[in-house]
Amino acid sequence: MNNPYKPWLAIIENITDEVGGERAIKTLRLKVKDKKIRENFSFKPGQCIMVSLFGVGECMFAIASSPTEKEYVEVSIMRHGKVTSALHDAKIGDTLGMRGPYGNSFNVDDWIGKNMVFIGGGIGQAPLRSVIHYIMANRKKYDRIDVIYGARSSKDLCFKEELFELEKRNDINVHLSIDKEEHGWDRFVGFVPDNLLKVSPSPENTIAVTCGPPIMIKFVIEKLLKLGFPPNQIFTTLEMRMKCGIGKCGRCNIGNVYVCKDGPVFSYQQLKSIKGEK
Repeated sequence: MNNPYKPWLAIIENITDEVGGERAIKTLRLKVKDKKIRENFSFKPGQCIMVSLFGVGECMFAIASSPTEKEYVEVSIMRHGKVTSALHDAKIGDTLGMRGPYGNSFNVDDWIGKNMVFIGGGIGQAPLRSVIHYIMANRKKYDRIDVIYGARSSKDLCFKEELFELEKRNDINVHLSIDKEEHGWDRFVGFVPDNLLKVSPSPENTIAVTCGPPIMIKFVIEKLLKLGFPPNQIFTTLEMRMKCGIGKCGRCNIGNVYVCKDGPVFSYQQLKSIKGEK
């Protein structure tokens, strides 16, 4: 029987500095050393992997790359503790541990033919990036796509250059925002939920997916309901609650639900049921 706690060895192939400062964000591109494991590894948008730095510890991260990118996986890491700080200090060519994937995923096959609205904030854009890349690689299968994303300042925008490039395309609509005015910023100024109301996507045949700080998600869901989105058309992900990934440690349970086994992706309808709301 395979040991679920035993990681594979993976090389850091590339490092992208996304955001600087005290709570910096870096994206690491990882390639599993063993060719057979690498070729057999598969995941779906929304799933997570555990990344470990030997002698330091391990953390769960949402996969930020698409399953259509076969030779590697990417994770975006915010520096906020011992393990994440050590991962920020790692270099290209260093060996890390990787195990997974864990959790359920976004129902991208069920969403074929639908409009898609992605609403992200800060590092919460990482799991959304995976499904956005997947849908863009299968663009003809989906209808209108809107990406609504914001951060405190332009310096805090994750995947900024990538999003600027998406803005130039005519098959996707990107709506960026920052919280306060800045010289040279000609896009929306204000919080992400307000930008959502400005865009005002129609709920008809539309799926809304949101991830970001909990307070942002709370107000985004309120705005989506105001726009007429039913709870079964709103999805979010709770991977920050995951620890062991296999339902053993109990850290991620909400009532009788384990986020690592039953999530991390939930519809708002499911979350209402878990909380006992009507």
